[in-house]
Amino acid sequence: MEDKIDIKSLNIRNKRLQELRLKFPDLFNEGKIDEKKLFSFFVNKENEITEKYSFEWAGKYQSFKEIQKQTTDTLSPDKKNSINFDQTSNIFIEGENLSTLKVLQKSYYGKVKMIYADPPYNTGNDSFVYPDDYTETKEEYMMRTKEKNDSGFINKQMLFKLNTKENGQYHSVWLSMMYPRLYLARNLLKEDGVIFISIDDNEVANLKLLMNEVFGEENFIGMITVVGNPRGRDYGGIAKMHDYILVYGKSSSTQLNNLQEINKEFDYEDSNGGFDIIELRNRNIAFNSLNRPNLYYPFYINTKKELDNGFFEISLDKKKGWVELFPKESQGFKTVWRWGKDKANENLNISIVGKAMQDGGFQIVQKYRDNTKMARSMWSDKEVNTEKGTLEVKNLFKKKIFSFPKPVGLVKRCIEMGTSSDNDIVLDFFAGSGTTAQATMELNREFGSNRNFILIQMPEICEKESEAKKAGYKYISDITKERIKLSIKKIEKEDQDQLNLDKSDIDLGFKSFQLHASNFKIWDGDKNGKELKNQLELHKDPLESDKDDDILYEILIKSGVSLSEKIEKIIINKSFIYHIPSAKMIIILDKINEIIIQKVKELNPNFFICLDKLFEKNDQLKTNTKLQLKDSEIEFRTI
Repeated sequence: MEDKIDIKSLNIRNKRLQELRLKFPDLFNEGKIDEKKLFSFFVNKENEITEKYSFEWAGKYQSFKEIQKQTTDTLSPDKKNSINFDQTSNIFIEGENLSTLKVLQKSYYGKVKMIYADPPYNTGNDSFVYPDDYTETKEEYMMRTKEKNDSGFINKQMLFKLNTKENGQYHSVWLSMMYPRLYLARNLLKEDGVIFISIDDNEVANLKLLMNEVFGEENFIGMITVVGNPRGRDYGGIAKMHDYILVYGKSSSTQLNNLQEINKEFDYEDSNGGFDIIELRNRNIAFNSLNRPNLYYPFYINTKKELDNGFFEISLDKKKGWVELFPKESQGFKTVWRWGKDKANENLNISIVGKAMQDGGFQIVQKYRDNTKMARSMWSDKEVNTEKGTLEVKNLFKKKIFSFPKPVGLVKRCIEMGTSSDNDIVLDFFAGSGTTAQATMELNREFGSNRNFILIQMPEICEKESEAKKAGYKYISDITKERIKLSIKKIEKEDQDQLNLDKSDIDLGFKSFQLHASNFKIWDGDKNGKELKNQLELHKDPLESDKDDDILYEILIKSGVSLSEKIEKIIINKSFIYHIPSAKMIIILDKINEIIIQKVKELNPNFFICLDKLFEKNDQLKTNTKLQLKDSEIEFRTI
């Protein structure tokens, strides 16, 4: 029997149970958790206490249930609003972010390297709060909004309501909005992934508690204070100058990168270039001669032979007239060197030398040529200034159309710290004006790298009297798309002006998608009698749409294939075969016959997927197809 494609999003509950069962199989009995074993294994009744520290809010249980709800939504390609659709790996998704994060679970689970998020700060003027159940059918949506009804486009903004400070559950509703999004976003991170999340005083305390719960307190890396308004806002008793960025790793394997220091000036220079110096002695008394005896040994310094920059020749061999030097004693402990003898011997008078001290003594120093520096916990330079972010958008659009966009330099800095290699994915699920897309592409240009972005922005309606509305933008997401396009043009123009011909490998494009109702009719298991008969009749053709691109991408997403994979369209007898080489998958939507089956076998994929209706009234063809593919060790799936 062939496998059926599940058109629902990833079942988070089942996924967690599978992970638990993989690590603790003994806690399961007949496929279910043995509650007694679980309780006895993790709870010591002798030390059991009734009171415990916990973080609770009104609606927390409901927000957890929201995580477990599956969706049948999909993503529809919007090629006319894309650039280099077939070549690019950058993604922009127009749609409500909770549903979109659910849709992405199968394709991007554990694949994202870094997340930047700039959520609503809960100032009392933010519209973001969902009712408990905000699901609706395509027909209900069209009746309610009377907008975009030709496409089934899903825009749930009108289900949002203003969260004012007069609301008795003001903080709770914000937490209930954030919790499922952060939980689902964490699923998408790699094990060494990291999230940077901007916030201000309104919710920073609650956000830290929430992040501790979702990511684990042990994975807190730090809090960055960002001085975005050096002059301060003169109200409230204290002129506020700053916001925050909370930084959390996915696990203990998360490591942040140092930041490049552009045009760094070194204190010293030799034939190999500029350098600074750092003491070779390990100042940490936890490492000493008692527990690291191999790192406790003497150097010998030739005080009569001065090298360049006033340094002195050193040796590991005792020589007449040379000064013997052991690591200094500190707090009663004999400290040690950072390098062992073998490494020190290889670098004598090359990268380690002797240096005279003001007290007449000497020390061993290492020449340090790195032009990077660990990020500091306070950012106050002009690159993170809020006004700079506003000016950057104004320069692109030639008018001020977006309030308080994040500066490109701020997001660049986060990306530089959180990503390390080509093809790393940067996710932003509160995309706003699209700063993260511009920052990613500009950083790629500066370093010749190839990170990719996924941006998600809801089609939030621009306020009636706003500059964006006056400029012709209906939705915030329209601004996001336009900024990505203008950023691409800006980078291309700068390359042309600088006659830069080496940037052709940088990805200057993006695929645009819209959150969309499923292209497949959804079976309602609650119907019976005449309604069931009518449903059976309707489901003879399971498709709601006849757009091949929409159907193709829904199958890819729900088969766990990423949106950036390259698709080859092969024509055979006026029919199409969609070949996804990287996923070793073939999809057929319009026709199937023996000639096509032979071609499939030649391509030798791991998976073959087609619409079940292609075998209508031809059971023999379906049987032959399954047998031939099985003989070729090709997995057969239908939808």
